[in-house]
Amino acid sequence: MLADNVVVLRLVERVRQDAEPIATIYRSLGTASAEQVVTRALGELALTMAGLASQVRSHDMADLSRQLRRLQRMAENLGMVSLGTVAADVRACLERGDSTSFASVWARLIRIAERSLASDKDLLDQSLS
Repeated sequence: MLADNVVVLRLVERVRQDAEPIATIYRSLGTASAEQVVTRALGELALTMAGLASQVRSHDMADLSRQLRRLQRMAENLGMVSLGTVAADVRACLERGDSTSFASVWARLIRIAERSLASDKDLLDQSLS
């Protein structure tokens, strides 16, 4: 039986974050206001990502590049380095018309977004310390 020759690859991808943009927001606005601003921005980022996912699922590529650029800026403003970088990579694949690369990098964007949004509490905790 060939089952002994099967290797399961586990994808381990490090998500890079920079706590400084959020720390700057907290220093500028104070804790209460900054918490509202950051929470709203994270919610908007999550909604943008959900909208992009819906567009891709329905193969609606119109305006996708602009929305990816928006996601990139939002991620960068929140210190989500990996998310911003991968959003730019997806845009590059889309603009080149490379559907194979787009599919691969899109899958990576989904993974990074899930991990980035799951760890946003960690980023907030880092900025407060």
